[in-house]
Amino acid sequence: MTAQKGKDLLLKVEDSPSSGTFTVVGGIRATGFSINNELIDATHKGSAGKRTLLEGAGIQSMNISGSGLFEDDTPFSLVRVAAEDNTHLNYQILIPGSSDRTYEGAFMITRFDYSGDYNGEVAYTLTLESSGTITAT
Repeated sequence: MTAQKGKDLLLKVEDSPSSGTFTVVGGIRATGFSINNELIDATHKGSAGKRTLLEGAGIQSMNISGSGLFEDDTPFSLVRVAAEDNTHLNYQILIPGSSDRTYEGAFMITRFDYSGDYNGEVAYTLTLESSGTITAT
C-alpha cells in the first residue's frame, strides 16, 4: 500500500439540513479522526486469570479534530454558528486510500478556538464528537 497525502483526509459539512451536499470546511489545514470503542470487562473466575473482553458490547464513538486558517465563507460560518448555538450538524470525513472510506453522520462541536498572532493569520481549532449512528461507505 502506498502512502497517502494528508491533504486528502477531508472534513466536510452538509450545506443545509438533509440536502446531502457536503463542502470542505473552510480553511482547514489539519484533520484527525478516531474511532473509540468502550471495553466491557467480562472476566470471571473461570477466565484462568486472563482478562476477557465482551466483543461487540459497549459504546462506540467517533472524534474529529481539525485546525486551519479562518476563512469567512459559508461552510466555515455553518460550523461557527453550530458551535455558538450548541447544535449538531451532519459531517463527512473522507479517509483516502485504495479503499476510500467515508464516515457520515451527526457530530457536535465540543471545542472551538480562535487564535491569532500580531503579525500572523487568524487560526482556529475544533473538536467534534459523534452523536447517534455514523454510517461508513
